[in-house]
Amino acid sequence: MIFSSDNWAGAHPRIMEGLARHAGGFSPAYGNSDLDKAVEAKFSDVFERDVAVFFVATGTAANSLAMASLAKPGGVVFAHREAHMIEDESGAPEYLTGGARVKPVDGPLGRIDPALLDAAIPGPLTRVPHGGQPVAVSITQSTESGTIYSLDEIAAIGAIAKKHGLPLHMDGARFANALVALDTTPAEMTWKRGVDVLSFGGTKNGCWCAEAVVFMDPSAAEQFPYLRMRAGQLFSKSRFVAAQFEAYLADGHWLTTARHANAMAARLADVLQNSNRMRLGWQPQANEVFAIMPVALMEELTRKGVRFYGWTTPDVLKSEVAPDETLCRFVTSFATTEGDIENLAKNLR
Repeated sequence: MIFSSDNWAGAHPRIMEGLARHAGGFSPAYGNSDLDKAVEAKFSDVFERDVAVFFVATGTAANSLAMASLAKPGGVVFAHREAHMIEDESGAPEYLTGGARVKPVDGPLGRIDPALLDAAIPGPLTRVPHGGQPVAVSITQSTESGTIYSLDEIAAIGAIAKKHGLPLHMDGARFANALVALDTTPAEMTWKRGVDVLSFGGTKNGCWCAEAVVFMDPSAAEQFPYLRMRAGQLFSKSRFVAAQFEAYLADGHWLTTARHANAMAARLADVLQNSNRMRLGWQPQANEVFAIMPVALMEELTRKGVRFYGWTTPDVLKSEVAPDETLCRFVTSFATTEGDIENLAKNLR
């Protein structure tokens, strides 16, 4: 009963078949193979425009190098207070940008409040060297709280970024989960709403090691090959990342796995809420479920082999969590089964 993270899931069999299919023979290295080029073209088809695509190993590398491509001296990136770049990347964005700061902006349950963002970005008349210069806005879709920006909310953030002359970055580690939840297209959820650069995640959704940085305007990516090389993220045998993405994107497989993960999260939420032993912190929108439970119940489930994480309670929820309670996060994936959820339900009963 593993609900700790979608990172705990293995690789989907289709991804492994794709790797095996391209394992033999010889092929040009460093992204110059026919397979690399075919997958890059596939990304342009997926996003309904010519895009520049760069494979990297991790979501942290994708986010950090995306920020590095936008960095300027004294640069400031604006992101949600609970964003992965702030909470979980150990200074990598600051390191790879050469010292840019990531400034937190508040908003409910992982989503930036547009008014607070607008107020946080200094206008041209108030920008001075002492405070640094704004360089980008970053949003996470789906968020660290498992919530989703609607298309209108993305557009609102995009409009504020453009008002201040800033590019908009999207951390899409769980991009597919958000996409199917909104029942929309990659184009509608990105460049049509003002997104300029995307960290496109595959690892959490069934890949072994496949992330990408996608520039909606290829002309903005001219320096990126050098940044990626300097960071040690240019793989000699990059065709094996391409092989994963080939299988991932073929026949809408990536959307099928995301729909399954989201459906399992909805089923899991019902089980947790109906158990009468805990309550949901908020309704899940993608594949993460947050529940408030007694600390004693958390310890009991852990002893029984249920794996999940205790979570930091967001400010908007602190008044609702008693001293003997805790907030916990459960995550589903392509590998989660109905049997996993039923076994958890039996333990709760």
